[in-house]
This record gives sequence, C-alpha cells and structure tokens, in this order.
Amino acid sequence: MTSLRPALFAAAPGSHRSGPAARAAVSPVADAARPVLRLEAVDLSFGGVKALTAVDLRIEPGEILAVIGPNGAGKSSLVNVISGIYKPDRGRVHIGARSFTQVPTDRLARLGVARTFQNLALFKGLSVVNNVAIGRVAARRATVAEQLLGLPRARREHDEAQDRAAEVIDFLGLHGVRDRLVATLPYGLQKRVELARALVARPQLLLLDEPMAGMTVTEKHETVQIIRSAREQYGTTILLIEHDIGVVLGLSDRVAVFDHGVKIADASPDEVRRDPAVIEAYLGVAHGDDDKQEAA
Repeated sequence: MTSLRPALFAAAPGSHRSGPAARAAVSPVADAARPVLRLEAVDLSFGGVKALTAVDLRIEPGEILAVIGPNGAGKSSLVNVISGIYKPDRGRVHIGARSFTQVPTDRLARLGVARTFQNLALFKGLSVVNNVAIGRVAARRATVAEQLLGLPRARREHDEAQDRAAEVIDFLGLHGVRDRLVATLPYGLQKRVELARALVARPQLLLLDEPMAGMTVTEKHETVQIIRSAREQYGTTILLIEHDIGVVLGLSDRVAVFDHGVKIADASPDEVRRDPAVIEAYLGVAHGDDDKQEAA
C-alpha cells in the first residue's frame, strides 16, 4: 500500500460523506430498535492460525459500515462468516431477530442478506437482464414442479423477477446494455451488473466485498453515488470492504478497523483517521488483494 498517512486524512474527490443527517431521511426495512446485524464474540481459526479473535460488531438500520485493515486482517473471513461460508469456532451471528452459530447460506436471501464478491461471480454467457434476474431466484417460493408446469405462482414470481430486474437496471444506468452478454462488457460495467444482481432482491443488509476493485477513478465516483442512492432509495444497510481509504472516509458513517483478526477501532471516519493504532497498523504494509494472504 502506498503511504497511508496522507490517505487517511483525505477523502476521495466527489465522495462527500452523507452522514447522520442523510440517514435520518432513510426509512429502513429493519426494526429500528434492533441492529440489522450483530456479531457476538466470534472466533475463527484455520489449522491453529487465528483469522478472527473475539469479534463483536453491530450494524444499525440504514447505516453504511466500512471494514478496513491491511492484508491478512480478517476482512474477507468476516464477510464469509456473516454469509455462512465459514462456521466460527465460537460466538454467534445475529441477523435481525434470528441468531445462528452458522448462518444458513441457502436462506440468506430470505433473511434479507445479499452480497457481492471480490472476484466477479457472473454468468458470462447470459445477458445483463438475465444475470440480474437471477438475484431473485433464492427468494422464490414456487416449487420446481410449479415452475416446470408454469403454474400461477411460478409465473407471478417469474414476472416479478423480470420487473424487479428492469427497475434495478434502470436505477443503475444499465438500460443501454441490458440485452448484451455480460462477457462483452468492460470490467467496470460487469461490477455494476453484480451490484444490480445483489440489489434486485431488495436486501435489508448488503455485503459489498471490494466493489470498486479494478475500477477507474471515474467508475469509483459513479459507484459511490450508486451505493449512496441505494441506501436512500431502498433503506439498505451496507457493510463495505474497500481498499480505497478516500472512498471509505467519504462514503461510510462508521469504520471498523481490523488487524490480524482483531478489531482495533470502531468509530466515525474522522476519529478513525486520527487513531494512532490505525495508522500504525497500516504503516509499512504493501498494498494488494485483501486476505489473499489470509489463512483459508
């Protein structure tokens, strides 16, 4: 990573932080009296190597929480615990009113959770609109038999998925490429398609794992506006993992900082960028893809 001391003191151009005043205008889907997500004393290890240690974390309705840290800090492990890919050694994950030792991945959509990935997980041989519509599949209640027979519930859900996909495609400015194969799109637009697929399910909690990796400065600024608009339009609560510190400081309401699996700070962007422990955690750390060096 390049010198982070100046980066920690400067937000990216055009990424004016929305802050609490903007959140007041949001009508969150979740119960305002209960956090959308809460992690309680979560430990995770691989072969004796600690990936997460006694992690407590909570996200309030309508909040944008950024999680940052140097390579191997545990950021991707954290998201994988929240989304059920990893089962913690101890601790619990609370999503709304539900509590789990391991989140059931096959029920994420019905729990109101959606995520994007560091590496694109799109169907390159399908069109944009079909990729986006797939985001509604996990929320369908029609059985396979109902779908094969084209029964009313299956038809309604299919039509709803197409309508939702069209709405989100317009919302994210993808209308001009809706019928193109994803494989023919530039990388920045493919990242936007993946974000659209996550949003089409209208999640209460959206997990964004490096959504701006590989983007140009212009594409990053556009994505910042999209994320902010998604919160304002749908009341979406967002957990953001992102390497661009300027983007993080300009977009997030709160920042949690991890180092070697331990949460070392959890405060407002202004407080975090002045925290000596945060600066020390970053100094001398080479920039690279997060958690590729993590225990897996």
